[in-house]
Amino acid sequence: MTNMTIQKQVFVQELLNWFRENKRDLPWRKHKNPYYIWISEIMLQQTRVDTVIPYFENFIDKFPTIETLADAPEDDVLKAWEGLGYYSRARNLHSAVKEVKASYGSVVPDSPKDISSLKGVGPYTAGAVLSIAYDKPEPAVDGNVMRVLSRYFLIQEDITKVSTRTSMEKIIREIIPHDAASDFNQGLMELGALVCSPKSPKCLTCPVREHCEARLNGIEESLPIKKKAKPPKVEQRLVALIEGIGVNKGKILIRQRPDKGLLAGMWELPHYIADNQSTNWMGSDELNEDYVIDQYALETGIELRNGHYMFDINHVFSHIFWDMKVYRFKENHSLIEKDLIQRESGYHYAWISLQEVDQYVFPNVFLRIFKQV
Repeated sequence: MTNMTIQKQVFVQELLNWFRENKRDLPWRKHKNPYYIWISEIMLQQTRVDTVIPYFENFIDKFPTIETLADAPEDDVLKAWEGLGYYSRARNLHSAVKEVKASYGSVVPDSPKDISSLKGVGPYTAGAVLSIAYDKPEPAVDGNVMRVLSRYFLIQEDITKVSTRTSMEKIIREIIPHDAASDFNQGLMELGALVCSPKSPKCLTCPVREHCEARLNGIEESLPIKKKAKPPKVEQRLVALIEGIGVNKGKILIRQRPDKGLLAGMWELPHYIADNQSTNWMGSDELNEDYVIDQYALETGIELRNGHYMFDINHVFSHIFWDMKVYRFKENHSLIEKDLIQRESGYHYAWISLQEVDQYVFPNVFLRIFKQV
């Protein structure tokens, strides 16, 4: 028996033993319901476990079956997702569940080909659902898994490359136990989350440390190798909290984003990207509210008065950084919703009270603004 064979066998057995003794008590682990596991895996993409737990529990309470989610209006789905971010995940899940209801009798497919055909289901999600829910020996390679494999097998290739992921999937297919695929894949994820952390890995408590090549070579903290992503583009945006007068007294103006693109269909406070002239004073104490008023009249046709600066706030998307300044205004003359719809193509406007905010789906950054108001 070669050293490599021993290394792989020890890895599998020690990982399984460790996971079965140390696995966290997570709500999606209390059953083998593939629908619930699917939801949890989508929510866990780019989101911490502690953050996901209450959202998951609320989501399955509102949509306990594939049929209830498939039949729900999109606004209800997005409202249940509100605050998790990356809303395309929710839209794709909603679309895919409709397909499962229509084409698979409301049963999550258990074949790689069928489940991978669903919208928003990539190789990792497909492997996670198939292995965890159906115990099929399919690889599920996420960031945690790539970190563990890079260190244990001393894989010094850029993990952002497709070829590196493919080679790791090949390794897993070679060693994954066909009678314990669920525990094995979850064990890999758990090890990466709790022990084999990105910084200061807990090697002394690691169940597979004896044959970990990165540890033996003293380079565990330099792996995995990952090409640095481009920093997000910075956009300086001017946000208006517009208070109504006349028929709109006691209300604020909100608008709905177009049906396509970033944050599609969600509601927000009116805002626009500052041009070069405004950025000259964006960082200074001499904030020119008159300039903002003029820009809103130019951009939207909405006439404002009594403007004053309130506070700064920011929000990071995967590729854009919104650096935002929030202003408070009153409308200059009473406007009705019909007038507003005609004023800016692609947006629908509405006047609402702050007590009605919960009835609309807002990106998290605007919920944070409302909390500060």
